[in-house]
Amino acid sequence: MSDTGKGPDRVGDGTRAVRAGLPEPVKHEPTLPGPVFAAHFHLPGEVTGPYAYGRDDNPTWTLLERAIGELEAPGQDDVETLVFASGMAAISSVLFSQLRAGDAVVLPSDGYQALPLVRAQLEAYGIEVRTAPTGGDAQLEVLDGARLLWIESPSNPGLDVCDIRRLARAAHAQGALVAVDNTLATPLGQRPLELGADFSVASGTKQLTGHGDLLLGYVTGRDAEAMAAVRRWRKIVGAISGPMEAWLAHRSIATLQLRADRQNATALAVAEALRQRPEISGLRHPGLPGDPAHKVAAQQMRRYGCVVSFTLPTRARAERFLEALHLVEDATSFGGVRSTAERRGRWGGDPVPEGFIRMSVGAEDPEDLVADVLRALDESAD
Repeated sequence: MSDTGKGPDRVGDGTRAVRAGLPEPVKHEPTLPGPVFAAHFHLPGEVTGPYAYGRDDNPTWTLLERAIGELEAPGQDDVETLVFASGMAAISSVLFSQLRAGDAVVLPSDGYQALPLVRAQLEAYGIEVRTAPTGGDAQLEVLDGARLLWIESPSNPGLDVCDIRRLARAAHAQGALVAVDNTLATPLGQRPLELGADFSVASGTKQLTGHGDLLLGYVTGRDAEAMAAVRRWRKIVGAISGPMEAWLAHRSIATLQLRADRQNATALAVAEALRQRPEISGLRHPGLPGDPAHKVAAQQMRRYGCVVSFTLPTRARAERFLEALHLVEDATSFGGVRSTAERRGRWGGDPVPEGFIRMSVGAEDPEDLVADVLRALDESAD
């Protein structure tokens, strides 16, 4: 671990996560103050001070936003973070606050399944939408004249990775803004602002909070004007986090490094075990040395994530596999302490085979989880 006496940008990830966003200690008060439930605040006379109305700001949000900012951009005081009611609220705030009719935006063609819905809405507002796959930095080919480049790396659910530095340089060279969906990596796995992005956006519902019991999103950015527009969008739409959710999220961040290290290591163990199975195809995890994305991922990621994706020969085989699992819940989402998996094609909208499985590795003992997966594969065979 780095020397903790050299400032917040030099401490280790565990120290930073445990201390992130905490106020100065006050005698007889809790280390992390409880949630502030308030629709309005006492406000005599002129409107001054940070808190006036609950749709605009809340002390519980303030501490959480400070914590996330310290993880996304440690030691950088010019960075602002805003929390939202969900990951999609955060995503929408960037896209719809930065783009106008006549603008062009580049989205990943293999990104989160709600992006096609976003595309339809953007086009309805007169915004040109271009798409390209994440792998191979293919978005470079459709950047010309774009106002905003949206990157998802690693992509969900395919786990492709692109060179964020390269894409950001190319986008900025022609005046485009760059946003990175950092949900899969988390700030402990990847820091998009350090890689050149203007915005780091994520669903805090996933591994950041890690318990599968709340919805949350956030946007972190360095450009004051751009972030003012994001804040204005949050005020207009009212897509705000409840104080209880914000407090639970902040509490959960303290264990992020512990959870991430355990889940990342176990995900790699699961992927290594799956690599030996002849019925598995299309196995992806950025941490696997043989993964197509590993070389680029190793240059920009510090942890490779807790998600593994692979394909079984048929839909029926995939469904039997999921039914045979004992320690893995058949559920959507990812990043929680309890392992989940699903046949992703059941939702529609993802360009994946019928037997495609997205598995989120939890905090169970690695040996138990690997054994459960291998047993389920054996039992689901024809």
